[in-house]
Amino acid sequence: MERKEFLSKLGLGLAAVCTGCSMIACGSDPEEEATPDPGSGGDKELLTANLDSELRNVGDSKMANGVILVRLAQTNVPASFTAVQLACTHQGFSVAYNNAQGKFICPAHGSEFNTTGGVVRGPATSALKHYTISVNGSALAVSA
Repeated sequence: MERKEFLSKLGLGLAAVCTGCSMIACGSDPEEEATPDPGSGGDKELLTANLDSELRNVGDSKMANGVILVRLAQTNVPASFTAVQLACTHQGFSVAYNNAQGKFICPAHGSEFNTTGGVVRGPATSALKHYTISVNGSALAVSA
C-alpha cells in the first residue's frame, strides 16, 4: 500500500470514528459545553438522577450535558458523589472514572484528575470544573 493511499484511508477512518462520538470527545470547548445560560438567573440544573434506580453502586457513573457524575460512597448524601466536566482540559476528550484508582483518566493522552477535578498528572494543566450536588431523598441534582 502506498503512503498516500494509507493516509487517505486513515483520514477516512478517523473521520468516521469522530462522527460517531459526542461533540465533546471530538474537541469542542469544555467551558462552552457546561456553562449555564447567562440569563438563567441562578444555578442551572445540568443532570439529575433517581437514586432508587440509578447510581446504586460505588463507582457507578452517569453522563449528560458535559458532566460526569460518579458515586464515591454508599450513603445518599452530596459528599458520596462527585460531578466534574466530562471534557479533559488538555484537548477535550471525554474522561472516564477509574474506581480502582479513585480518579478520572483521559484515555487520549493519559491526563489524570482527582475526584474534585484537580490535575494529578498531565499533560493537562488545568483542573476539570467541579459541580455542586444536592440530594433530596432519592432525587439527586447537579448544578453549575
